[in-house]
Amino acid sequence: MRTLKDLLKRLLCWALLLALLVLAAAGTVLGVQGWKLYRGTQPELPAAQLYETLSARPGFTTCDAIPQTYIDAVIAVEDSRFELHHGVDPVAIVRALWTDLRTRSLAEGGSTLTQQLAKNIYFTQEKHFARKAAELFAALDIEKHCSKQQIFEMYVNTIYFGSGCYGIAEAAEGYFSKTPAELTSAECVLLAGLPNAPSAYSPHSSPELALKRSQVVLDRMVSCKKLTKTQARELQDEIAALPVLART
Repeated sequence: MRTLKDLLKRLLCWALLLALLVLAAAGTVLGVQGWKLYRGTQPELPAAQLYETLSARPGFTTCDAIPQTYIDAVIAVEDSRFELHHGVDPVAIVRALWTDLRTRSLAEGGSTLTQQLAKNIYFTQEKHFARKAAELFAALDIEKHCSKQQIFEMYVNTIYFGSGCYGIAEAAEGYFSKTPAELTSAECVLLAGLPNAPSAYSPHSSPELALKRSQVVLDRMVSCKKLTKTQARELQDEIAALPVLART
């Protein structure tokens, strides 16, 4: 009996070792593919020149022309550890994996703002492991050459807000007929929630979903101590009263 148990233990150990070797080999292959994919993007637009190139585009909006509420809302809902990581956040990745396993979904991705910027600038939206690896390399390189403020500015000037609006300037104009600096706190919170799923959350097509998403943003802002619960409730009432959410 003991011999059989020992044999089963040895088989289990060998199986685990084999599984680890397979995972290591697969990780190496994906890493090499991702590195090649990322390096292929650099001759056309090097990370070292990314901010200079993007900030020269018409309508590029810097942080001094964006309300602090919008900055706080975006960081709270998209990447609460933005100031702490260097492009890739292992804590967020582990948290996302645990959430996905627990909910049996792929709802959480664990991507930082820098990774999302890299994806939007260098790669397609198609999901595959090699592209994800390339995104990691790109994010790390961007963080070496750009400040956090520059990364945030590039992110909010290139993301899609739905209804044909790319970047915070187009979104402010398209939804509220304002410049970013003129946005109210309620409008800032509403806009901060749209890029997660712009087609689904666009106030023009799905006002109810946009309102629900704004509550997620407010909850994250409370968790990050950017708002009190009372302030969040007041803002939610203001958001619900926005003309852009009125049913037609």
